[in-house]
Amino acid sequence: MIDLWISLSVLVAAVLLSEATRRITSRLFARASWLYLLEAASTFQLCCCSQELKLLAEKANLKPQPLIALTLTYTITVVHLTTFRGAACNPVGVLDRVYRGIISGRAAVVLIACQFSAALASQFFAASVWSLGLSDVHVRQQKFGTRCFDPVGGTLLEAAAAELVGAFIMQAVVLNLHKVDAKLRVFCIATLITTLSYAVGSISGSVLNPVLAFAIQFPCSGHTYLEYCFVYWLGPASGVASCVLLVDKILPFLSGKSSVGQDVATAAHKSKMQ
Repeated sequence: MIDLWISLSVLVAAVLLSEATRRITSRLFARASWLYLLEAASTFQLCCCSQELKLLAEKANLKPQPLIALTLTYTITVVHLTTFRGAACNPVGVLDRVYRGIISGRAAVVLIACQFSAALASQFFAASVWSLGLSDVHVRQQKFGTRCFDPVGGTLLEAAAAELVGAFIMQAVVLNLHKVDAKLRVFCIATLITTLSYAVGSISGSVLNPVLAFAIQFPCSGHTYLEYCFVYWLGPASGVASCVLLVDKILPFLSGKSSVGQDVATAAHKSKMQ
């Protein structure tokens, strides 16, 4: 139980550090520049918290107590969604905004670079925290040199399929989220992420995010870099792309209507950012 409380303290510290960065930089920089810093700070928060939760689940053996793990996943997801202020924290999400004409290709490159830089920074942050040996979980992790082991619970094809299906479902829900009351949207997404984590987490970890996978899965042994790219980059990207293709092109074509998914998503994002 002490390990759990210490890990929760690390999560709180990561969130507070990221939130302080968001607030301070919002006052010091123009909005155009601040959006890049927002993306970096939010991605840093996401990766730091995910690394600590992953370590806690593996080293503290939370598998016999799935309710604790799922509660933590749901709670931290709600915190993320209420503090990110519209940041994508996902390269696939950034590319989707380019497709919808919300941002330019040049801006997308900078945003993705900020995301991966923040992911690298989160690895150093986690290693620094673990080196303090604040809990038995951290001490055991230090003995392995902050390394982790194979996160893929099935074959590479099964793991890639799990990421693809999860990303497809997530994108489909996001495209229809405007139909839900604004006050309930955060909780709907948090519930979906928690459900997917429970359903396919044992196969691939249910990461659904290339930059998050880069931070928490790529350092692990068991597979090559290209194999992890296949699972955690190609899988989610294919899931989102296939959902967008279905909603924006195939279904409108079959129904004889104009493409409305792109217009709805664009309008929803613009109203959210205002």
